[in-house]
Amino acid sequence: MLRITDARTGHPVPAAPARRGLTRVEVHAPTDGTGALRVLLVADVLVRALELDGTPVWTLLTGDHGRAELRAAAVALGIRPFEDSGGGAAGLGGAQALHVAPAGAEVPDGVLVEVADVDAQDAVPLEGAGPDPAALRLALLSERRDVPVRLDAAALGEAGDVLGRWRRTVADWARLPSRPVPEALRVRLRAAWEDDLDVPEVLHVLREVEDDPDLPPGARFETYAYADRFLGLELTREIGTHA
Repeated sequence: MLRITDARTGHPVPAAPARRGLTRVEVHAPTDGTGALRVLLVADVLVRALELDGTPVWTLLTGDHGRAELRAAAVALGIRPFEDSGGGAAGLGGAQALHVAPAGAEVPDGVLVEVADVDAQDAVPLEGAGPDPAALRLALLSERRDVPVRLDAAALGEAGDVLGRWRRTVADWARLPSRPVPEALRVRLRAAWEDDLDVPEVLHVLREVEDDPDLPPGARFETYAYADRFLGLELTREIGTHA
């Protein structure tokens, strides 16, 4: 079961009702900027983790609805669209509410999921890092959500290199017979993202899988594909593109 730290109390709480009732995820992002993108990205992986656990989710973006640039940048990073909050949130008052917001923001009652800021050393285009916006997604996922992310050309370059290598390797693994995800790896991955969205631990597991010579390529492929349901990095995108 996914547990998330409530910033109001500092204690972990279940992110979904005990009977898998509807969970409402409300995003309180600034109007623009890389920090706003990080808030939306944390909300996106939160929704992915809930859905992987079989929890129905209703997602809402509060505040100024005229933020076309931010929405376009979110789509480029693979962040699924959020509905405008409008006045509909009150219609499902019985749903558990998770509020995803920058650290220090004031939000309505409910579990508060705080997101630390981004220390952008260089200008970062909202549409992403260079030709592949997923590199920016990976760079923003490199730290736990409560730790500030230092974002500069070196961090983006490293994320792009890792992403490119993983995609090429996954495409190579896909050409060999498939094997199931080893149960021990499946348990470790779920334990990581269900522990307050510990994305860095998920990435650590993938690095171990990449370097494990005793793991069959087909099992490595399935492990990466399984983890990517949470990460949203399109790790299987290059399958079939190499001779």
